Amino acid sequence: MNHKARILIADDHLVVRMGLAAIIGIEKDMIVVGEACDGREAVRLADELKPDVIVMDLMMPKFSGVDATQAVLKSNPDAKVLILTTYGTSEELRRALDAGALGALVKDSAHGQIIGAIRQTLSGERAISPEIRRQLKSSAQEPGLTPRQAEILTYVAKGLNNREIARQIGIGPDCVKAHLKSAFARLGAASRSEAVAIALRKHLLKI
Repeated sequence: MNHKARILIADDHLVVRMGLAAIIGIEKDMIVVGEACDGREAVRLADELKPDVIVMDLMMPKFSGVDATQAVLKSNPDAKVLILTTYGTSEELRRALDAGALGALVKDSAHGQIIGAIRQTLSGERAISPEIRRQLKSSAQEPGLTPRQAEILTYVAKGLNNREIARQIGIGPDCVKAHLKSAFARLGAASRSEAVAIALRKHLLKI
């Protein structure tokens, strides 16, 4: 009897899990061994079930897809992760790939694309959909801000100094200074006020 590829589905939407299980279940060489409704359960089931591939939603409660990917691969280095997402910032997608996910696919991909991406992931190949490739390429050409940089610049825009910002978010003033320096480099800014002005113009801050 041929070995069937063991697939774990992690998504907080029941309808998505059911749909994925249905299309994977048609394949003679694949079997869904488990379903997780949040990131923490995905990590637990990956440890228990030792799947070959985890189809991982990017945005989930308790543990994000990024955090779950990191935790799964730390415990199970041989596991392979394919990110599936409806939406997600380029920063999150890049972090998921940097964390070790082999591919990323949008949820409205055709059934054949999803199965093809699972097969590519199984064989250790990159499987990144054209839409996500374009998004990542565009964001690389137009650098944004990390969530922490955006948070700090939002406080700068409200007139807080580094020490006050450090107290607000629970990190040291030197860390605030380092984050600001990185944000200036990303934005091509020479001062706090210029960084805020550029970030506002690019709609990178919510004020």
